[in-house]
Amino acid sequence: MGKLIVVPTPIGNLEDITLRAIRVLKEVNLILAEDTRTSGKLLKHLEISTPQKSFHLHNEHKIVEQLVEELSSTENVFALVSDAGTPAISDPGFLLVRACVESGVEVETLPGATAFVPALVNSGLPCDRFVFEGFLPHKKGRKKRLDALVEETRTMVFYESPYRVVKALEQFIEVFGAERRCCATRELTKIYEENVRGTLEEVFHHFQEKAPKGEFVLIVEGKK
Repeated sequence: MGKLIVVPTPIGNLEDITLRAIRVLKEVNLILAEDTRTSGKLLKHLEISTPQKSFHLHNEHKIVEQLVEELSSTENVFALVSDAGTPAISDPGFLLVRACVESGVEVETLPGATAFVPALVNSGLPCDRFVFEGFLPHKKGRKKRLDALVEETRTMVFYESPYRVVKALEQFIEVFGAERRCCATRELTKIYEENVRGTLEEVFHHFQEKAPKGEFVLIVEGKK
């Protein structure tokens, strides 16, 4: 029987890939990639020539069964990567991991880059207990998700795109109150990394005046 290895890739700075991840990507039979163009740049930089196959949100339901069947009937080893960070954390991967586990195919996950951990630690907010919410729904169910967090006492972690950051902060103020502390982190590990700390109102006004750019992690204080 084969094996699936989940391999985190850098979220920005290419130096953040581990030596073990490089070795695995060189040794596996196939790399399942969210976008072969994106991962192709990383593989070229690392001088890795392992074949790739597309595995993303639009085709994972169709090919999971085929992949698991191949791993069940051969000794092949596949690596799973996303465009950045750890697969299955707000990225494709969960369905394949679950299907492998249910079929008895061994799954190994390497430690490595993921955006919310450095953002959480860097925020200065309590990180001994936290809740990861990832991306909120764009429209339907968004208010319901936020309302369910009104009494949450743990630090809350959200992912958001630059196009919805201001709106998200405005909604946070409505639900959690303007004085709740927050840290908005953008462009982690990249040249223009920025951490904006303050109350929700202060952070909201900052990005009203300064157009948001890059991918964001929003860390919000829990209810006291």
